[in-house]
Amino acid sequence: MPKAPAGIAGFDEITGGGLPRGRTTLLVGGPGSGKTVLALQFLVHGARRCKEPGIFVAFEESAGRIVANAEPFGWNLGELQPGKLFIMEAQPTADLVQSGSFDLGGMLAALDAQASAMGAKRIVFDELDIVLNLLPDATLRRREVHRLHEWLLAHALTGVITSKDGGTSDARAEDFGFMQFMVDCAVILNHRVVLGVSQRNLRVMKYRGSSFDENETAFVIGASGLEVAITRLFGAVNNKVTNERVSSGVARLDTMLGGGYYRGTSVLITGLPGTAKSTLSGAFAEAACQRGESTLFMSLDSEGAQMIRNLESVGIRIARFVKNGTLRMIYGRTITGSAETFLAGIKMLARDHKVRCIVIDPISALTRAGNELTARSAVERLVDWSRAHRITLICTSQLDDAATQATSPLEISTIADTWIHLNYLVQAGERNRGLSIVKSRGTAHSNQVRELILSDGGVTLSDAYTSGGEVLMGTLRWQKESADRAAAEVNKAAASLQRLRLDAEQAELEVRIKSLKVELAAKQAETALLVRSTKTGEGEVSRRRTRMRELRGADDAAGEPS
Repeated sequence: MPKAPAGIAGFDEITGGGLPRGRTTLLVGGPGSGKTVLALQFLVHGARRCKEPGIFVAFEESAGRIVANAEPFGWNLGELQPGKLFIMEAQPTADLVQSGSFDLGGMLAALDAQASAMGAKRIVFDELDIVLNLLPDATLRRREVHRLHEWLLAHALTGVITSKDGGTSDARAEDFGFMQFMVDCAVILNHRVVLGVSQRNLRVMKYRGSSFDENETAFVIGASGLEVAITRLFGAVNNKVTNERVSSGVARLDTMLGGGYYRGTSVLITGLPGTAKSTLSGAFAEAACQRGESTLFMSLDSEGAQMIRNLESVGIRIARFVKNGTLRMIYGRTITGSAETFLAGIKMLARDHKVRCIVIDPISALTRAGNELTARSAVERLVDWSRAHRITLICTSQLDDAATQATSPLEISTIADTWIHLNYLVQAGERNRGLSIVKSRGTAHSNQVRELILSDGGVTLSDAYTSGGEVLMGTLRWQKESADRAAAEVNKAAASLQRLRLDAEQAELEVRIKSLKVELAAKQAETALLVRSTKTGEGEVSRRRTRMRELRGADDAAGEPS
């Protein structure tokens, strides 16, 4: 089926492209539910973006009031009138009430001429039930609804009829039921108060010839009109990812994370009150501003000036970035309304400030009265939205004493890319802060519990220190380290004494070895002398014998002389 885009964020997605072109759509809701805003926004988008002029038939308010009411949305209806947008005033008068029966024939004839003159493609009949209720019985009301419907089909106009809901009146409920069977698309809008918090939602009840999201969906009336909250649909195009890293603001935490957070991911920091969740988020904000990245810091617990003062006490100085506009501090308690209103406010501020990083501290505050049912959905869509726009999102969440690391409020932990948990370790009568990385998707990360140290010089993490299989922190760690150092000194002294004793024994042995070497040399010399003396004596004896033989004239062959 051909569709006419409504130009309403989220609404075109759940209807598969907009309202049925050339057919009729019924918008039903109570007072303040947003029927007129939705219908008028549909016309404005057609006139500005789709080159489809439109007509707005007002049965309740004057043209001047309609233009004034639309001014805060920035639609500037005066620029569109009368060529692209024509507002027909059709409010019933007191005389009409007294005259009895009537029909819509005259009004439709005038609309016929106006539509032909401006080439209208879209038309809205706002609060049609006001006129229908003037007719005396249901038969006449159905006749006029049929007349209107046939006129719309004959002129191939994309029509929108708004009407109050059936309420408790059987007659009005019957008229409503009749119209919902006649039209091709029916949308129900609700506005209710839950535990003191305003909640708006809509549901596409029927849509002939087209698939659509059948579930009830929250929406808000924001700065630019209606914004419908939708979750990501099946088949949606995956967002681009990057391997770029951004610093957490704590150098040793970056090392534990393998280089910092991934750009455009969501980070959850959980912990009990006072575990330094705000401090870690403030360190990230300062690092982002030092990189020159526009950052939004929304605090739901402390005012901006108080937050700036508190962070300065631990060496995080962000006042200069607030002053030059790089950092925008928002006090979230001033944002009233539902979680959807909160989400719409964040998106608007992010667009206006063109932010690269967002910090929300703590996002668990959204679970306050009236928001339990919608807060989780709003947070899921906030995470999806930040990923799609490659905005790095840091959310802190407060845990109570009964909470465990397996869960977190709003169950953000299941969708966050990185989860850092802070806790207390009570030892030796003192309380110390511990930090651990529960998960960090797409990167290797440390599994150690590290002590988080806060001082006026900044934020850092100590080396992991264990004794007997237990992590030690604070003064207990200092005492253990002192004892280890003392034991090391004793061992060092003992080793020195042992070395001296061994050196002395070695020297004594060396002297003994030298003495034996001298004695050995003397013995060797004496032996050599003895050998030489023996050889010399034997030679002298031999020479004497030979000389005597020579003197006697003895014959050697005859043997030795007697």
